[in-house]
Amino acid sequence: MQTVTLPFKRLEENAVIPRYAHDGDSGMDVYALEGAEIPAYHSAKMRTGVACDIPSGYELQIRPRSGLAAKKGVVAAFGTVDMGYRGEIGVTLFNHSDKPVSVAAGDRIAQIVLAPVVRANPVETHGSLSETERGEGGFGSTGA
Repeated sequence: MQTVTLPFKRLEENAVIPRYAHDGDSGMDVYALEGAEIPAYHSAKMRTGVACDIPSGYELQIRPRSGLAAKKGVVAAFGTVDMGYRGEIGVTLFNHSDKPVSVAAGDRIAQIVLAPVVRANPVETHGSLSETERGEGGFGSTGA
């Protein structure tokens, strides 16, 4: 397993630096800086109080925590933090439940994964795209 140094800066004294809960985890837990009450079927932008010096060639991916979704019906929006961004990392939480949900300062609200970036070279083609078994079958086309 490759290890990359990832410097975080506390922007607020009570901010918690993201960390892995277990050896072998791919995502680091991200913590709420402040508490919030999220009304049913609404969203809230949560502060983390931390910024990151993301190394060249990498990005941070913000991902939901399965426990928060299963227990409270709250899901973090997927997001990307590009390597050039040096501001506070924020997390948007969506409350999909029919009741208000309280989030306390210090609660784990999302995960972040350090991921390598591979850039595409987009080009227009005037010919046919390659043939595949799926073809043009869209969402739900595999019967799942």
